Order: sequence, then structure tokens, then C-alpha cells
Amino acid sequence: MSDFKYDVDADGVAIITWDAEGKSMNVLTREAFGLVEQYVDRALADDAVKGIVITSGKKDFAGGMDLNVLATIREESGDNPAQGLFDFTMGGHRILRKLELAGMDRKTKKGGKPVACAINGTCAGIGTEIALACHHRVMTDNPKAKIGLPEIMIGIFPGGGGTMRYSRMVGAMAAAPVLLEGKMMDPKKAKGAQLIDAVSEDPLAAAKEWVLNAKDADLVKPWDAKGYKMPGGAPYHPAGFMTFVGASAMVHGKTQGAFPAAKALLSSIYEGALVDFDTALKIEARWFTNVLMNPSSSAMIRSLFLNKQALEKGAVRPAGVPDQSVKKIGVLGAGMMGAGIALVSAQAGMEVVLIDRDQDAADKGKAYSAAYMDKGIKRGKATEEKKEALLAQITATTDLDALKGCDLIIEAVFEDPGVKAEMTKKVEAIIPEDCIFASNTSTLPITELAKASGRPEQFIGIHFFSPVEKMFLVEIIKGKETGDRAVAKALDYVRQIRKTPIVVNDARFFYANRCIIPYINEGMRMITEGVSPVLIDNAARQLGFPVGPVQLTDETSIDLGAKIARATKAAMGDAYPESPADDLIFWMEEQGRLGRKSNAGFFEYDDKGKRVGYWKGLQEKYPLAAEQPDLIEVQERLMFAQVLEAVRALEEGVLMDIREGDVGAILAWGFAPWSGGPLSWLDILGTPYAAERCDSLTEKFGERFTCPALLREMAEKGQSFYTRFAPEKSAAA
Repeated sequence: MSDFKYDVDADGVAIITWDAEGKSMNVLTREAFGLVEQYVDRALADDAVKGIVITSGKKDFAGGMDLNVLATIREESGDNPAQGLFDFTMGGHRILRKLELAGMDRKTKKGGKPVACAINGTCAGIGTEIALACHHRVMTDNPKAKIGLPEIMIGIFPGGGGTMRYSRMVGAMAAAPVLLEGKMMDPKKAKGAQLIDAVSEDPLAAAKEWVLNAKDADLVKPWDAKGYKMPGGAPYHPAGFMTFVGASAMVHGKTQGAFPAAKALLSSIYEGALVDFDTALKIEARWFTNVLMNPSSSAMIRSLFLNKQALEKGAVRPAGVPDQSVKKIGVLGAGMMGAGIALVSAQAGMEVVLIDRDQDAADKGKAYSAAYMDKGIKRGKATEEKKEALLAQITATTDLDALKGCDLIIEAVFEDPGVKAEMTKKVEAIIPEDCIFASNTSTLPITELAKASGRPEQFIGIHFFSPVEKMFLVEIIKGKETGDRAVAKALDYVRQIRKTPIVVNDARFFYANRCIIPYINEGMRMITEGVSPVLIDNAARQLGFPVGPVQLTDETSIDLGAKIARATKAAMGDAYPESPADDLIFWMEEQGRLGRKSNAGFFEYDDKGKRVGYWKGLQEKYPLAAEQPDLIEVQERLMFAQVLEAVRALEEGVLMDIREGDVGAILAWGFAPWSGGPLSWLDILGTPYAAERCDSLTEKFGERFTCPALLREMAEKGQSFYTRFAPEKSAAA
């Protein structure tokens, strides 16, 4: 039983095949990495072996390092986890350096054995770093195969030599986008970016051929050759100095300094470029360890990799319910949301019936999919044949009888309880008895909507975010009578369309909207207090949010905010908390400044809809305060407005699994990804300090910052959310 296999073929080429036992993809463990070294040593010591090819026994090459290994090493290292992580990282460097030098004489650079990598599918993370240590890389010509270094997306950076090798291959400026954006490339683009050397229908055969014909000079990496100069120039060279200035500006422009891994990566490249390659690897290892020891890294890995993956694999799916994959789906309402739902459903291979009141509206909804495919064709990502096949799966009609045979209905009609109730009754009279009915409402309580249904146990909320095809999260809402089969159906459907689900209990605004609305409202409140909207939005961006609350309000439309405020006030009556934020939104609505869609909102727009600056007329109604607040104070108000709602959602049982609170926040509205989510952020802050800050904010700004009883109790006991509400406890409950 082994994750790697070793064989020498008739031509004398040692084939090291990566095939992780019992796993769908190759994930590298500590034991498996040690086996790689054993097989490399064996091949180098065998005079009959002419060279080495590393390949995969699976359809893909590699999925990366088993991140649980890092947690284990920290635990094993006792009082000095940093030393343990550094030593482990340097051990990996030593193995890949041995592979790279392949037995050659250090002075003459001769006598080594050629090593090639045959990449037969998608390759990421440590798999790409192993490939970069080889002398030659051949990749399959399948355009669906991807290769890259996406570690930055989960809060770390390529720490297995990938940062040093790739930056020395192409230079700091060319390497920065690949390393800092974490994009995966198809074979053609990867060859252009020098991640691979060749593309072949049979990468294993091509790799073996290269090995058998390689010369000594082919084995010497540029950084090991005499007279090596870094492309673009080293930092002490005038051209190189400007390159690093540009790279630094690019990093800070994209991250606003909120992501520790990005800064560490650039520092690693800069410092590594000043020394020889082996010393550079030590520098990379030190910065990698620095990032791993940062609580942000642990939180991002946990939320954006481990927890996200667990939710996608059904961590919260009801036990004992058989597969509920969707075959035929009915989408009620062909507006922007309905059209998007129809598109992603058709892309997943489902038969789609798209219903609207008149044929023109239904056809327009279907045309959304046609336009989407046309864009794909222009970018070379789709063909006319694929477009026609996808459109053939969508029936746009006004005839409700076309819904017969559907096993899932998603209603996306006008956000009015009466309209939705009427549609529910009409459709339930036609669809099969066992068909699940879902509403895409973003604010209306599912339990109330289910009262119009004759089958409330089969009624559920499936809340998409706009635009449907781009947003990764789907929020599933259980009404009081929603049954397990409906939950399983919703989860299986979300899996089919390749999005990440969270399941929450019913409550006004569910989870995502109940947290994001206070974020927007706090920004609006600050404007009424005379705080500059520029300060508000930039404070949010420097926290890692994709957009600030002022800009977000313009993007989502101001009249929508006014509509939600009125509806909430009508539903809550005297319990509704009056807010200066509402006064501002209603005033903007009266001015006809409805946001981007009207080319006038908190921003001014040019004829093409591009923002050209904040609207100066705002200060006539709400003059800027002579003294602006401290940046940290603005940031704390924006953060606590959201995280306290997340705590209340957990306290009230709206959130049933802590993982969903963090993953949902990041994917739904871009909550500071570096923090791992609102509950992870409170753990980083520490519950005692968080409760203390709640008290200070409450005293200065009002009761909305009152510390929830749960947080107060945890603060008094010195508890963290991820110890008290560990996922296994959630699963057991």
C-alpha cells in the first residue's frame, strides 16, 4: 500500500507514479513525500537507470499538500511550532533540491540524470512545485486540464520552492500575477507563462523521449548556471529596483495590505533575489513559516479550504436520505434571477422549464443563456454546438403544464407574498406529488410563504445571490415544517450546479442579509454623522472587503434598500428600530438618485456608467464633520455591526453549524477573507476583548452594539467559537 509506485521500463527510464491510495485526487502526505525521496535516491543510485519521469496514476496530477499535515506538525512541535514548521518546510526543499540536481557534480554540473514530469491533468499546489523542480515538464493537450499555484487563495503562498523557482524563471513582475492571483491556466497559457515546457497528446511518452535524449546542459537550471541574472533585474539593479517597486504597488493596490500572505510572498521574492538559490529557499521557508504562524492563515485555510470542502461534500446533509439529484427543474419567473438559475441548471445537464407571464419575457430569460454562451464563444471557452445543446435544454414558455414531470421547482417571481402564494397554489396543482417546491426569496420568511403550500414539508428556500452564474454561495432555508428530503434535494441540486451551500433555519433576512444590512446601515449612519464616504469605503477596503458599504449601496440600488426598509417596518411594527440610515436612503430615493442603474447615486457616473467620484450634493444635506473619526474606529463599527449579527444568528439557532457562518459570509458578501469569517475573526480578536469593545461601542454609539449574551458568556469563560462549537459537535447535535 503506497501513494507512489516505482518501476523501470525497458528503456531504462524510472517511472515514479503518484497514485494516492483511497483518494479521488493526489494529495501529498508527509509519509508520501518521504517515499518520493526514497525512489529518487533509488533511481540515482541505479546505474541501469538513465533518467526519471514523474507522472500520475489518476486522471489529474495533483491536488496539493494535505493541509492537515501542517496542523499535526504544529501539535507535535510543542512549545516551538514555528521551528517544527520551518524544519518540515526545509525538509521538503531538501528533497526537491535533490530531485533538481539529480546527482550532478556541483562544480562541473555534469553527471546528473534527467528528470521530466508528465502532467496528465489538472495540477496545483505542491504538484506544480514538484513539476517546477523537474528539468522538463510536459502537459496533456486537454484544454480542460489546468495548472497553477493557487495557494494565495487560502491564505498561504507556494512554500515548497515554487515561489523561488518561478520568480527566478520569469522575473518578479511576470511571476507576481501568477503567484498573487492564484489563477489556474490551461496548457496553452501555461506554456506561454513557462509553467510547462511542452504540450502533448501523450505526455508520458513525450517525457520519456525527452529524458532519453537530454544532454548535461539540459539539466542545469538557470539559477545553478554560472553568470545567472534574474529576468527583469535583481533588486540592486536599476531596472530590477523599478520592477520590485511596480510589483509592490501592484500587491498593495490589489490587497490594500489586508492579506498577510501577499506581503510575505513579495518579501520572500525580494529578499531571495539578493542571495544564492539555496539561501533563497531558506528565506522562502522562513516567510512561509511566518504566514503559517499568523492566525489569519489558519482561519483562511479552515474556512476557504477545509470547511468549504466539507460543506460541498455534504457535511450538513440529512442522514439516511437517498440521492435526490435533479433531472427536470421548473423555474418560475424569467427575470435576472430566474434567467441565471435556468442557465446554471442547464449547464449542469438538467432539463429546464422557464416560465413567465408572457412569452416575450420568457424568451428574454432564455436569451440570457444565449448571450452568456456568445461571450464564451468569443473567448474561446465555448462553441456554437455547445451553445445550441445548452439552449435545447431550456424550454421558455407561459404554459404551466410544461412543469409536469419536474422534480424541483424554484420560484423567482416578484418579491410579494401575495404573488408568490398565488403562484405556489397554481403550480402545486400541476407538479408531481413528490416534487420539491423552493422559493428564491431574499427576505420573506419561508415559514410564512409555506402557508400557501399544501405540502409544507416539501417547501424550502433556495436563496441565490446575483449574478447567479458568478456567485459561489447558495443559502438554503428550512421553514418550521420543511422535511429532510427537501433539505437533501436542495443540497444535491446545489452540488450539481457546483456551488457551495449553507443550510440555515428560517428567520427574517435569513443569515446573509441579516448580516450585510447592518454593514450597509452603519455606513449610511456615518454619512449622516458627517463622516466622509471616502473614508468609510476605504476603511472597508483596507479590511479586505471587495467594496465599501457606500459603493455597495449604489451597486445593489438605493430604491431596493428603501423597499426593504419599508417592508421590514411594516412587518415589525413598533419593534422596528428607527435609524438615521433610513432617512438618508429615503431622501436619496426622493432625489431620484437610485444608484448605478440610474447613473446617479452616492456616486456621479459618466455616459458609459463609469464612476467618476462621490456625489458632492450629499454634503449639502449632510455636511462633512470638521474632525473625521479615527480609521480604526470606522473599521470597528463596520466589523462589529456584522459580526454581532452572526453571533445572534448562532445564538438564536438560525445558524446550525459554525462553518456555515464563516464560509457563507466570505462567499456571500466578501466578508474580510483574511479573517476566515466573522466567527473566526472574533476568535482571532479573543472573546474577552471583543466583549470589551462591544461595551465601548455601545456606550459611544448605541444599543445596536450591545454584547450578545452568548458572546458575554464565552468572554467570561475565555472560550473561542471554534472550541465551543467545534464542527464535530455540530454534526453530533
